[in-house]
Amino acid sequence: MRQLAGDRSRERISIGDLFEVMGDRATGALMLVFAIPNLVPTPPGTSAILGAPLLFLAAQLTFGLKPWLPKVIAGRSMKREDFEAIVSRIHRWLTFAERMLQPRLSFLVEPPAEYLVGFLCLVLAVILTLPIPLGNILPAFTICLFSFGILGKDGLFSAFGMVMAGISLTVVGGVIYGLIKAAIFFVTNWFA
Repeated sequence: MRQLAGDRSRERISIGDLFEVMGDRATGALMLVFAIPNLVPTPPGTSAILGAPLLFLAAQLTFGLKPWLPKVIAGRSMKREDFEAIVSRIHRWLTFAERMLQPRLSFLVEPPAEYLVGFLCLVLAVILTLPIPLGNILPAFTICLFSFGILGKDGLFSAFGMVMAGISLTVVGGVIYGLIKAAIFFVTNWFA
Protein backbone atom coordinates (compact mmCIF):
# COMPACT_ATOMS: atom_id res chain seq x y z
CA MET A 1 0.00 0.00 0.00
CA ARG A 2 2.89 2.36 0.76
CA GLN A 3 4.39 1.70 -2.68
CA LEU A 4 1.07 2.46 -4.33
CA ALA A 5 0.62 5.61 -2.24
CA GLY A 6 4.13 6.77 -3.12
CA ASP A 7 3.75 6.18 -6.87
CA ARG A 8 3.91 9.80 -8.12
CA SER A 9 3.09 8.71 -11.67
CA ARG A 10 -0.50 8.04 -10.59
CA GLU A 11 -2.98 10.85 -10.20
CA ARG A 12 -5.68 8.65 -8.65
CA ILE A 13 -5.77 5.31 -6.85
CA SER A 14 -8.76 3.08 -7.54
CA ILE A 15 -10.08 0.10 -5.62
CA GLY A 16 -9.14 -1.95 -8.69
CA ASP A 17 -5.52 -0.77 -8.29
CA LEU A 18 -5.54 -1.97 -4.68
CA PHE A 19 -7.06 -5.26 -5.80
CA GLU A 20 -4.31 -5.73 -8.39
CA VAL A 21 -1.45 -4.84 -6.03
CA MET A 22 -2.67 -7.08 -3.19
CA GLY A 23 -2.88 -10.19 -5.36
CA ASP A 24 -3.94 -13.27 -3.37
CA ARG A 25 -4.25 -11.16 -0.21
CA ALA A 26 -6.78 -8.83 -1.87
CA THR A 27 -9.88 -10.29 -0.24
CA GLY A 28 -8.63 -9.86 3.32
CA ALA A 29 -7.04 -6.49 2.60
CA LEU A 30 -10.12 -5.01 0.93
CA MET A 31 -12.44 -6.39 3.59
CA LEU A 32 -10.25 -4.62 6.12
CA VAL A 33 -10.27 -1.39 4.10
CA PHE A 34 -14.08 -1.37 3.94
CA ALA A 35 -14.61 -2.48 7.55
CA ILE A 36 -12.24 -0.08 9.36
CA PRO A 37 -14.25 3.11 8.70
CA ASN A 38 -17.27 1.45 10.34
CA LEU A 39 -15.44 1.14 13.66
CA VAL A 40 -16.44 4.69 14.49
CA PRO A 41 -19.90 6.22 14.36
CA THR A 42 -20.42 7.56 10.84
CA PRO A 43 -23.14 9.62 9.17
CA PRO A 44 -26.29 7.65 8.28
CA GLY A 45 -25.91 5.76 5.04
CA THR A 46 -22.11 5.46 5.17
CA SER A 47 -22.19 1.91 6.45
CA ALA A 48 -24.54 0.90 3.63
CA ILE A 49 -22.10 2.30 1.05
CA LEU A 50 -19.09 0.62 2.66
CA GLY A 51 -21.06 -2.57 3.32
CA ALA A 52 -21.88 -3.23 -0.36
CA PRO A 53 -18.30 -4.21 -1.35
CA LEU A 54 -18.09 -6.29 1.83
CA LEU A 55 -21.16 -8.23 0.68
CA PHE A 56 -19.45 -9.08 -2.64
CA LEU A 57 -16.15 -10.06 -1.04
CA ALA A 58 -17.71 -12.11 1.76
CA ALA A 59 -20.00 -13.96 -0.66
CA GLN A 60 -17.01 -14.87 -2.81
CA LEU A 61 -15.10 -16.07 0.26
CA THR A 62 -18.13 -18.13 1.34
CA PHE A 63 -18.26 -20.01 -1.95
CA GLY A 64 -14.49 -20.21 -2.49
CA LEU A 65 -14.62 -18.06 -5.62
CA LYS A 66 -11.74 -16.04 -7.00
CA PRO A 67 -12.17 -12.47 -5.71
CA TRP A 68 -13.49 -9.83 -8.11
CA LEU A 69 -15.49 -6.65 -7.80
CA PRO A 70 -18.01 -5.13 -10.21
CA LYS A 71 -16.63 -2.32 -12.35
CA VAL A 72 -18.79 0.20 -10.51
CA ILE A 73 -16.95 -0.61 -7.25
CA ALA A 74 -13.50 -1.37 -8.71
CA GLY A 75 -13.52 1.90 -10.65
CA ARG A 76 -14.06 4.07 -7.58
CA SER A 77 -10.96 6.10 -6.89
CA MET A 78 -9.48 8.88 -4.81
CA LYS A 79 -6.65 11.32 -5.26
CA ARG A 80 -3.28 9.72 -4.72
CA GLU A 81 -2.45 12.40 -2.12
CA ASP A 82 -5.58 11.53 -0.11
CA PHE A 83 -4.73 7.83 -0.31
CA GLU A 84 -1.18 8.60 0.81
CA ALA A 85 -2.52 10.53 3.81
CA ILE A 86 -4.76 7.63 4.81
CA VAL A 87 -1.93 5.12 4.45
CA SER A 88 0.39 7.28 6.55
CA ARG A 89 -2.26 7.54 9.30
CA ILE A 90 -3.04 3.81 9.46
CA HIS A 91 0.50 2.56 8.72
CA ARG A 92 1.53 2.50 12.38
CA TRP A 93 -1.54 0.46 13.33
CA LEU A 94 -1.15 -1.96 10.44
CA THR A 95 2.53 -2.46 11.27
CA PHE A 96 1.58 -3.24 14.87
CA ALA A 97 -1.06 -5.73 13.69
CA GLU A 98 1.34 -7.38 11.23
CA ARG A 99 3.85 -7.97 14.03
CA MET A 100 1.15 -9.84 15.95
CA LEU A 101 0.17 -11.99 12.97
CA GLN A 102 1.85 -15.31 12.44
CA PRO A 103 0.81 -18.54 10.76
CA ARG A 104 -0.92 -20.63 13.44
CA LEU A 105 -4.07 -22.73 13.72
CA SER A 106 -3.98 -22.87 9.94
CA PHE A 107 -7.01 -25.17 9.79
CA LEU A 108 -9.14 -22.10 10.70
CA VAL A 109 -8.01 -20.13 7.63
CA GLU A 110 -8.19 -22.90 5.05
CA PRO A 111 -11.25 -24.51 3.45
CA PRO A 112 -13.76 -25.58 4.75
CA ALA A 113 -13.30 -23.27 7.79
CA GLU A 114 -12.55 -20.40 5.40
CA TYR A 115 -16.04 -20.83 3.92
CA LEU A 116 -17.55 -20.53 7.40
CA VAL A 117 -15.51 -17.34 7.95
CA GLY A 118 -16.86 -16.03 4.65
CA PHE A 119 -20.44 -16.86 5.65
CA LEU A 120 -20.05 -15.13 9.02
CA CYS A 121 -18.57 -12.08 7.28
CA LEU A 122 -21.49 -12.13 4.83
CA VAL A 123 -24.03 -12.12 7.68
CA LEU A 124 -22.10 -9.32 9.42
CA ALA A 125 -21.88 -7.33 6.17
CA VAL A 126 -25.66 -7.61 5.78
CA ILE A 127 -26.02 -6.24 9.32
CA LEU A 128 -23.64 -3.39 8.43
CA THR A 129 -25.89 -2.32 5.57
CA LEU A 130 -28.97 -2.16 7.80
CA PRO A 131 -29.90 1.16 9.43
CA ILE A 132 -29.43 -0.06 13.01
CA PRO A 133 -28.28 2.68 15.42
CA LEU A 134 -24.64 1.93 16.33
CA GLY A 135 -25.18 -1.52 14.83
CA ASN A 136 -22.08 -1.32 12.70
CA ILE A 137 -19.25 -1.12 15.24
CA LEU A 138 -19.20 -4.71 16.56
CA PRO A 139 -19.77 -6.34 13.15
CA ALA A 140 -17.05 -4.12 11.63
CA PHE A 141 -14.61 -5.04 14.41
CA THR A 142 -15.39 -8.72 13.87
CA ILE A 143 -14.84 -8.44 10.11
CA CYS A 144 -11.49 -6.73 10.86
CA LEU A 145 -10.45 -9.70 13.03
CA PHE A 146 -11.38 -12.12 10.24
CA SER A 147 -9.53 -9.94 7.72
CA PHE A 148 -6.36 -10.01 9.79
CA GLY A 149 -6.71 -13.79 10.06
CA ILE A 150 -7.04 -14.09 6.28
CA LEU A 151 -4.17 -11.69 5.60
CA GLY A 152 -1.72 -13.31 7.99
CA LYS A 153 -3.01 -16.89 7.63
CA ASP A 154 -3.48 -16.61 11.40
CA GLY A 155 -6.21 -18.91 12.69
CA LEU A 156 -6.02 -17.34 16.15
CA PHE A 157 -7.47 -14.11 14.74
CA SER A 158 -10.17 -16.17 13.01
CA ALA A 159 -10.95 -17.89 16.32
CA PHE A 160 -11.28 -14.49 18.02
CA GLY A 161 -13.45 -13.43 15.07
CA MET A 162 -15.76 -16.40 15.59
CA VAL A 163 -16.19 -15.51 19.26
CA MET A 164 -16.84 -11.86 18.37
CA ALA A 165 -19.29 -12.94 15.64
CA GLY A 166 -21.36 -14.69 18.31
CA ILE A 167 -21.22 -11.62 20.54
CA SER A 168 -22.02 -9.27 17.64
CA LEU A 169 -25.00 -11.32 16.50
CA THR A 170 -26.31 -11.52 20.07
CA VAL A 171 -25.98 -7.77 20.68
CA VAL A 172 -27.42 -6.75 17.31
CA GLY A 173 -30.21 -9.31 17.71
CA GLY A 174 -31.00 -7.78 21.11
CA VAL A 175 -31.08 -4.28 19.62
CA ILE A 176 -33.40 -5.39 16.81
CA TYR A 177 -35.62 -7.21 19.31
CA GLY A 178 -35.75 -4.09 21.50
CA LEU A 179 -36.61 -1.88 18.51
CA ILE A 180 -39.41 -4.22 17.45
CA LYS A 181 -40.81 -4.39 21.00
CA ALA A 182 -40.67 -0.59 21.28
CA ALA A 183 -42.44 -0.18 17.94
CA ILE A 184 -45.17 -2.63 18.97
CA PHE A 185 -45.57 -0.80 22.29
CA PHE A 186 -45.95 2.59 20.59
CA VAL A 187 -48.34 1.28 17.93
CA THR A 188 -50.58 -0.45 20.47
CA ASN A 189 -50.62 2.60 22.74
CA TRP A 190 -51.28 4.89 19.78
CA PHE A 191 -54.46 3.02 18.91
CA ALA A 192 -55.50 2.30 22.51
